[in-house]
Amino acid sequence: MDTDDLSFILNHLGEDREAGFRAVVPPVVQSGNFTYPTVEALRNAMRNEFDVPLYTRGANPTVAMVRKKLAALEHAADALLFGSGSAAIAAGVLSFVKAGDHIVCVRKPYSWTTKLLNELLDRFGVSHTFVDGTDAENFRRAITPCTRLFILESPNSITFELQDLQAVSAIAREHGILTLCDNSYSSPLFQNPIDLGIDLVAHSGTKYLNGHSDVVCGVLAGSREHIRQVMAKEFMTLGAIPSPHDAWLLMRGLRTLEIRMHRSADSAEQVAKFLEAHPKVVQVNWPFLDSFPQQALARRQMKRCAGLMSIRVKAADVAGVERFCNALKRFLMAVSWGGYESLLFPTAATMDPRNPQGELPWDLVRIYVGLEEPQLLIADLEQALARV
Repeated sequence: MDTDDLSFILNHLGEDREAGFRAVVPPVVQSGNFTYPTVEALRNAMRNEFDVPLYTRGANPTVAMVRKKLAALEHAADALLFGSGSAAIAAGVLSFVKAGDHIVCVRKPYSWTTKLLNELLDRFGVSHTFVDGTDAENFRRAITPCTRLFILESPNSITFELQDLQAVSAIAREHGILTLCDNSYSSPLFQNPIDLGIDLVAHSGTKYLNGHSDVVCGVLAGSREHIRQVMAKEFMTLGAIPSPHDAWLLMRGLRTLEIRMHRSADSAEQVAKFLEAHPKVVQVNWPFLDSFPQQALARRQMKRCAGLMSIRVKAADVAGVERFCNALKRFLMAVSWGGYESLLFPTAATMDPRNPQGELPWDLVRIYVGLEEPQLLIADLEQALARV
């Protein structure tokens, strides 16, 4: 996508300025209900609720503008906007499986994807297998006659393992299996899974797409046929929709997406290289580092590497990790990421300090590099690491 196309999508696509009083910023159509002058017009609207505003649980003019932008950014035919990223993933999964079906999912996905598989779908007879996605053939090995869906997350958002999306999607197509990839880490600017053969792409729009830490929302993009199926069933039935105002805030965030993504990526590279050279850091997980095991794959399927990374702190115990985290002044401690503020999240927060066992190492700390001056962030990390 060239710069002209990207600028048009972010600043103009889907925006009918004549209908919006020629306002530079499109107004929010906050109405939950829409009227029609005749029975025939109402009947036609009810038959075409996918495209026509009838009741905001379905189509809404403000939401529709954002849907067009998001679909174009992901090189998809259409997209749906949800009340959260977990809602988008859940709807995308539930719409294409039924009792008796089987799902293959990459290991260590987003925590709510894990809960969806382990705690919800299991109750309704949908089984699953978690695989090491760093080897595409593991997906083939896990296929059963009942496999209907592959769930991918490349990179994941804690240790950043990638999947070869082109290879995995080819295996899926060979067996008639649908693919869904969480693309929240890269955003549509740095990676486009649909171009690599993936069927459905999900985002936590809370992250980079909104970029201001003031909206929770989700995105699901794909073919018009797939998106229509999701809307007709799970989207309309479960009603996990965003408000028009949240959609408007998301559109506000999209205006600066390109600038924010490149700023964060530039700064993250400086921070990652500083951390990699620091004696109190055992390991840095950031896919574009030369030391990252899948760097070649990352550079092949991602345009750039975004601002999220994780490190393993060289500490004797959990208390040492906590001293490092508590000493940081410019990094806020929080569970999300993708806004203008830099953040950290230690896996130790999820563990009992007396028995720090789990799938993730107790010394792992996720770091998000926001839009602040990188040298100030590096200085803050340096003084905090001295406390380990």
